[in-house]
Amino acid sequence: MKILKIYIDAYSGLSKESWMLAIVMLLNRMGSMVLPFLGIYLISELNFSLEQSGIVLSCYGIGAVLGSWLGGWITDKIGNFKVQALSLFLSAPLFLILPYFTTVLSFSIIMLILSTISEMFRPANSVAITRYAKKENITRAFSLNRMAINLGFSIGPSMGGFLSNYSYDLLFYCNAAAALIAGIVFVAFFYGRKERNSAEHESKDFKQNEVKERNAYTDMPFILFNVICLLFSVAFFQILNTLPLFYKDVVKMTQSEIGLLMGFSGFIIVVFEMLLIHYTEKKYTITKLLVFGSFITAISYSIFSFNHTIGMLYLAISMMSIGEMLVLPLMSTVTAFRAQKNNRGAYMGLNGMSNAAAFIISPFLGTHIATSYGFDILWILTSIVLIVVAIGYHFLTKPLLPKNLQ
Repeated sequence: MKILKIYIDAYSGLSKESWMLAIVMLLNRMGSMVLPFLGIYLISELNFSLEQSGIVLSCYGIGAVLGSWLGGWITDKIGNFKVQALSLFLSAPLFLILPYFTTVLSFSIIMLILSTISEMFRPANSVAITRYAKKENITRAFSLNRMAINLGFSIGPSMGGFLSNYSYDLLFYCNAAAALIAGIVFVAFFYGRKERNSAEHESKDFKQNEVKERNAYTDMPFILFNVICLLFSVAFFQILNTLPLFYKDVVKMTQSEIGLLMGFSGFIIVVFEMLLIHYTEKKYTITKLLVFGSFITAISYSIFSFNHTIGMLYLAISMMSIGEMLVLPLMSTVTAFRAQKNNRGAYMGLNGMSNAAAFIISPFLGTHIATSYGFDILWILTSIVLIVVAIGYHFLTKPLLPKNLQ
């Protein structure tokens, strides 16, 4: 009964708009079965080399950076509703045509275009969360959204592992269908809906030094914070790029086994994220949680360098999930508190760019290190970077937050 009460407390008070934004994100990310298997597809189906695969994945990252910047900039101009709808409805046909691109150059170009369009969704969606969430539940609203992402990521790769045994084209078609359905549900619910925290009536909790409005791209404390976020993402997103290749080539797992292991991470987050955030936000500051989340992620990657038994692999992915639960939602929370009423899109876009840039650096750097020095060295270096990140969060997060949250 006590556990049930904790669950009820964790989910209570969230607005229906916050729930619907999470549902739209879930529908969209249920189609997220392509990315974890994209490197395998490029190598096994299109006969790309490991480094050529890294180049294509880096092009996805370039598009993600462009999309995050463009999405944030346009959101401040035309609003989050139009940007989210545009991103969802344009992504669907792009996923459909992916199987027709079979060269390194052509696949790199289409991935650049696709990721630009699809990643415009993220900053607009983050702004929508701040507009519709109740002011006292901002972190939990972001956590609910993250939980939806991970539930979709749990379902998507698990299905993808089985579908790819029959046809990789099915992965692309399912992604297209998921984006289309998400777009329809989003427009049906949010069209004409009034925002809870409009720019004109925003809560004082999000106003800081309104006499002189800051520019996100010249706000040096925030830029330094995003550098640390970038380093975390470069390390963490090996989970999407080189880790599936490690499972396949070193551990000798089948694609179905890879899908189940990747899906297990999403399952852990779906079950425990809201409980973890609900418990820790009352006892620890945001800075302490970011530091601990980065440190435990470092430990999880270090496990891969010395033990490949199935039990240790599941332990490592579980620890990595805890780190993700603590760090990724709080990046958005810090950004929301630092932003001001008329430039939230720019701030969310810049923070999104720090994550998106990891999609450029992470696959290229990860595959290069794995090819040249082996996966064990890659995991050791990844752990070292994450320890540096933990130290960085300790010193760079506090200036961006109100004193009671530092």
